[in-house]
Amino acid sequence: MGDRCAPDTTENGPHMGVIGPAAADPIEHSGIINRESDLGVTTRLYRRRWMIVFLFSSYSLINAYQWIQYAIISNIIMKFYKVEAFAVDWLSMVYMLTYIPFIFPVTWLLDIKGLRVTALIANALNCAGTWIKVASAKPSLFWVTMLGQFMSSFAQVFILGMPSRLASVWFGANEVSTACSIGVFGNQLGIAIGFLVPPILVPNVDDMDELAHHISIMFYISAGMATAILVLVVIVFQEKPEIPPSQAQAQARNMQPDEYSYTASILSLLRNKPFMLLVVSYGLNVGCFYAISTLLNRMIIEHYPGEEVNAGRIGLTIVIAGMAGSLICGIWLDKTKTYKQTTLAVYILSLTGMLAYTFTLNLGHLWVVFVTAGVLGFFMTGYLPLGFEYAVELTYPESEGTSSGLLNCSAQIFGIIFTIAQGKIMDYWGTLAGNIFLCIFLLIGTVVTDNYC
Repeated sequence: MGDRCAPDTTENGPHMGVIGPAAADPIEHSGIINRESDLGVTTRLYRRRWMIVFLFSSYSLINAYQWIQYAIISNIIMKFYKVEAFAVDWLSMVYMLTYIPFIFPVTWLLDIKGLRVTALIANALNCAGTWIKVASAKPSLFWVTMLGQFMSSFAQVFILGMPSRLASVWFGANEVSTACSIGVFGNQLGIAIGFLVPPILVPNVDDMDELAHHISIMFYISAGMATAILVLVVIVFQEKPEIPPSQAQAQARNMQPDEYSYTASILSLLRNKPFMLLVVSYGLNVGCFYAISTLLNRMIIEHYPGEEVNAGRIGLTIVIAGMAGSLICGIWLDKTKTYKQTTLAVYILSLTGMLAYTFTLNLGHLWVVFVTAGVLGFFMTGYLPLGFEYAVELTYPESEGTSSGLLNCSAQIFGIIFTIAQGKIMDYWGTLAGNIFLCIFLLIGTVVTDNYC
């Protein structure tokens, strides 16, 4: 089993020291070296690995923030650009749509060119998208803001498949689940900020010039942060450590190029029945999360008019609780390796949280919505790293980027379907019917999860 799925049983104990070219790197000077004498393999953990994963989390954060920044103030964006709710929904759904056709060539690029090239392209696209949106802060330029959002959505394709690969390339066998969770953590924190900040920066005012000013400030902040992170990635982000962190990575480095076929890897995954069932169940769960996030402003405003800021805070609650769930699940997997039991339990609890949220939303008490949304977020968002980790467990020795790419592709497809369908159901029958629609599919996902577990 791969270095992401099994504890490192080959370690003879930590030894402080420096080997070869790493001696010139003061950041890496205190790395832990393990001489696996029985296998003839030397592995080493570098302190730089934490800088790499936190830098990745930072640019994942700014990209994820842009996904939800329009949706959480959808009523204000509709008024400013004079467009329908469905058009504003597409500012979020473009993230999902762009992913589907580009994931396979981008995953191939990740496998062939590696982490640094992928990171540079992702940040260049993300930075370009933010500056295009700076130029779109006029009521007649909705198409420009959509173009900027498309650029940012294209960057997302290069980002979502990286946590598993980055964790396995830089971290030891007993750290990879935690590292993967930190990578996902950045994306979730970006969504949380995307829920919280736009309603504060862009108040619901009637003066269009004043509203344009507020929207412009929001865009400039994003552009400034994206530019700073791009500069850091160019200077700091490194492809891989000098010495591999685990036996599995050492073996992967010794693999000849003609021993790996991307097409063969895809076909192998498609024939893996447990993995394909995971692809479906993961897509159902995460697709529901995408729909809830995109339509949250409409849900809250329907029952609590004028509460745009609290709608953002409820979204923040969902994601903050989910970040806690992600980290706890990652640490739990590193210690127990109970992939099957944990995945099924979290899925059942996600369904339970969705049912509680659905039937308490219209009670008229915002504090109840905050509580049920937090429970929903803890388990539904906490499921994200579980899906990545269990995929690697089911598909080793296939590439982590390929398996996570298929998972994310499924999530985007279901996300588009659920967002459009729930939006239409809400238009005709209200929020309760729309949320019951999602509950049904979470129940189906629970049954599918039980089958492959």
